[in-house]
Amino acid sequence: MAFNLKIYLRKFLKWRYKNISNKTFIQLMSVLVGFLAGLVAVTLKNLTYFIEALLERGIIISQNQLYFILPVIGLTLVYLYVKYVNKHPLGHAISSILYSLSKNKGILALKKIYSPLIAAPLTVGFGGSVGLLGPAVESGAAISSNLGRFFHIGAKTRSLLIACASAGAIASIFQSPIAAIIFAVEVFSLDLTMLSVLPLLLASISGVLTSYFFLGNETLFSFSLSEGFKLNDTLFYIVLGLSTGVASVYFTKMYFWILSLFKRFRSPKYKLLVGGIAIGVMLYFIPPLYGEGFGFINSLLDGNTISALGKTPFDKYLDNIWIVITLLFGITLFKAIAMTTTFAAGGAGGVFIPTMVMGSALGHVVAQIINNLGLGFQVNESNFTLIGMAGLIAGVIHAPLTAIFLIAEITGGYELFVPLMITASISYLITKNTLDYTIYTKELAEKNALLTHDKDQAVLTLMQLDDVIETNFKPVHPEMTLGELLHQSVSKSNRNIFPVLVENRMVGIVLLDDIREFMFDAKKHDCTFVKDYMHAAPEHIFYETDSMKQVMKKFQDSGAWNLPVIRNEAYMGFVSKSKLLTAYRRKLIDYAR
Repeated sequence: MAFNLKIYLRKFLKWRYKNISNKTFIQLMSVLVGFLAGLVAVTLKNLTYFIEALLERGIIISQNQLYFILPVIGLTLVYLYVKYVNKHPLGHAISSILYSLSKNKGILALKKIYSPLIAAPLTVGFGGSVGLLGPAVESGAAISSNLGRFFHIGAKTRSLLIACASAGAIASIFQSPIAAIIFAVEVFSLDLTMLSVLPLLLASISGVLTSYFFLGNETLFSFSLSEGFKLNDTLFYIVLGLSTGVASVYFTKMYFWILSLFKRFRSPKYKLLVGGIAIGVMLYFIPPLYGEGFGFINSLLDGNTISALGKTPFDKYLDNIWIVITLLFGITLFKAIAMTTTFAAGGAGGVFIPTMVMGSALGHVVAQIINNLGLGFQVNESNFTLIGMAGLIAGVIHAPLTAIFLIAEITGGYELFVPLMITASISYLITKNTLDYTIYTKELAEKNALLTHDKDQAVLTLMQLDDVIETNFKPVHPEMTLGELLHQSVSKSNRNIFPVLVENRMVGIVLLDDIREFMFDAKKHDCTFVKDYMHAAPEHIFYETDSMKQVMKKFQDSGAWNLPVIRNEAYMGFVSKSKLLTAYRRKLIDYAR
């Protein structure tokens, strides 16, 4: 059967090369990828809602004491799945995709198609305070990656299809095709050309249509704009931008601090237990932290603040508006903590939607404070709730255009475009000047695996050191005589450099220029040794730590034409400047196509 499949695939590929142009085939693939990513998003949502509904009917989660139990159960199920089925830790969805684009030619493991479909619903359905967008994007990206490999599509096109999958997933979840395209461009650092725009557009449309087909006109946010932008509110939107900028910095720093805190627990079981109990305690006092939080956002948009807060131990104090504001501010603070604790305890999910929940709470808090200060000011609380979401997205993810267009599409128009631009740009500027990297990119930057819109930097990131290492050099020993060096190495090599090794550890190099004047002096053949002519290499390239940018700088600073590569303290080979520059030019040409 497998043999027949290969025959049919070979026949199809031959037919495709003859009858369908590469551009047309990419466009067809983008439609297919958009549909499959949309289908993944719909499946994830339905599986999660099914688990939540099952828990509501079976054990009535409205009883707050059960919040202590559910997160531990969900995280335990994920732990068992990871240990006995997946057998590999669950990485951060978007970060793993970005790493595959920069260092693995857009290749994602087959298991990444189904792992998010299992781990994310178990995490979110049982109360984990994370989102489903990241897992949906990861699963869709894995589908597009493996389809690309199946149809023998090159690495650059495979990367484009992965971006198409992310656009399809986002368009399906939010029914916002323009924001989906912009997200793919901002987060995956794509060049916005006609070659990339059309496939992204087709994938985004395909994802939206998939959502409409399976879910009808059902939308995440039941909101209709009742009041547009007022010039008098400009100062308040600036205040909101400053607030969301500070909150974005807090969100990001809290994320990394909690992750580092949980690293002290060596056993995943301890992480699970501590994390599960911590989430349970937070859910007892702040029920809106349960799951994704779309119900919380919708209640705020409807102006039903009490319903948004749910049943809490503070119900009898909710007649006081400042208590309500304090509780909403508590959600702003604790959403970041609950989300990160879920990740640290072994849960699976995304960052994007928790960012929106935190932003909606903060936007509503700012509006409530303005309206209740007694200074005669009155702002639209629903608008501030929406624009607060845009501010957090712009700040936390460093994606201001995605934030602006997503909220604009959710509202069904562009009446709030000006305040969206004010708040998102201020929030983005604050976090961009405070934090170099986002939750998605910090770990990648530390590994020198981060793609950016800087074309030169992106090309260097895409280059692999393995591709430019040369090993056809004749190694010599420091105790070899000059005669042995000439007969055993120089006469049998077409290179002019010889690594001097002791038990595969480099102790120096000998250049042909170093021995040229002594080569024909027979008296020196037996009485002088390699150690008499060798000297230290001008610089070393360290395989584990040096990025291609650092390799380029070492060539520039040393002025050398060849530099040795050291891996685990052992000699590995040489990199030549000519080969490095040739590889760079080829990668640049390929990247710019």
